[in-house]
Amino acid sequence: MEKLLHYVWKHRLYHSGGLCTTDGRKVEVIDPGLPNAHAGPDFFNAKVKIGGTLWAGNVEIHDKASDWDAHGHGDDKAYDSVVLHVVAEADAQPTDTRGRPVPQMLLGVPPSVAANYRELLATDTYPPCYRIIPELPPMTVTSWLAALQAERLEQKTEAISRRAAMKAGAWEEAYFATLARNFGFGINGDAFEQWAMSVPLGAAAHHRDDPFQVEALFMGQAGLLQDEAISPRHRAEAAADGYLQRLRTEYAYLARKFGLSPIDCKLWRFLRLRPQNFPHIRIAQMATLYHEGRTGLGLLLECRGIDDVRRLLATHVSAYWQTHYSFGSESAPSHKRLSGQSINLLAINTAIPVLFAYGRHTMDEGLCQRAFGLLESLKPENNAIIRTWRECGLNAKTAADSQALLQLKRAYCDRRDCLRCRFGYEYLKRREVKGQGSRAK
Repeated sequence: MEKLLHYVWKHRLYHSGGLCTTDGRKVEVIDPGLPNAHAGPDFFNAKVKIGGTLWAGNVEIHDKASDWDAHGHGDDKAYDSVVLHVVAEADAQPTDTRGRPVPQMLLGVPPSVAANYRELLATDTYPPCYRIIPELPPMTVTSWLAALQAERLEQKTEAISRRAAMKAGAWEEAYFATLARNFGFGINGDAFEQWAMSVPLGAAAHHRDDPFQVEALFMGQAGLLQDEAISPRHRAEAAADGYLQRLRTEYAYLARKFGLSPIDCKLWRFLRLRPQNFPHIRIAQMATLYHEGRTGLGLLLECRGIDDVRRLLATHVSAYWQTHYSFGSESAPSHKRLSGQSINLLAINTAIPVLFAYGRHTMDEGLCQRAFGLLESLKPENNAIIRTWRECGLNAKTAADSQALLQLKRAYCDRRDCLRCRFGYEYLKRREVKGQGSRAK
């Protein structure tokens, strides 16, 4: 329960009257201090009155007082600055490196807070705090969603920046890899990113004018031209597939020319995938985008509105793929264009985060603001997570809202990290405890 004790101290979820040290001196908390996420005492720059004397320093918190010595704080000068040791159980008296007693105070978690916290951890219904969501003040909801939206964009920025660093600062290639990852639409995201990082865009640029060579390079690097990538029941047809044989011959030439090796074809997942999501179709669509010069960062930076982004990302497949979903298996004719929903997802997960990340990289606040504006202009995503929040009383009005709710679910609810969530705070602070008539103070 130490984590919860930290929370109670930080948010002052305790009765301030009657606080005293274990040796009987009155304690008044002026400022609980700033939480420390690194090595050293738990809270920095706290201000407390002990026995009428004001102390400014650090605060350490433990379940048991004996944890002070168990963690080696008595021999660590970094803890000589501790002015108050807050514990749930005083089973020892801590001392600093000079042997001086450290003022110590007992602090219990209020029963209402403890009961609510146990409920949050034990509730199987998602989200755990669903009962209070309809009661939350609009300002609390709005401010928390705004913070979550920014947090999600920051996380995506870090991932995009890592890709740029892996490519020696080449943001064009980072954009291509980010776009490819999201062409995997979740299930094949990792494989698509690995594929994109293996594609030598500098070499491919020499062949961009030839859509067949681009497709041969892309399919070959994906390992999809190999026999083991073809379903056993279609290998006989594939062996007689003239287009596949031409692609193999062309890729062999390009691989020798540029010293290429394909990724492992076993990385691709097909189970329960709808045919339009097969890697072959998505790579064929990316080959069209690349051939037409629409995977360049410069064109993305020129997009001013969401319709510009949609036009940039709209794509289709070459003639062969209009009648195939994989090699050796014909299908009914179809242009296999990206759906409007898929384009919106690519805008949300690729175009907008890359604009934001590049704006941060170049310190161009205008690009960052444009990214926020584009997110606000899109309708919310419609998936199981967003529908569940809607059932709980939280309606996403824009893609910015739906992105925030996805972040809330994955970064907080799934991890049961309710103590860092503002909705969790409201649950602990305000919700009535079963069997009691008053709210936690």
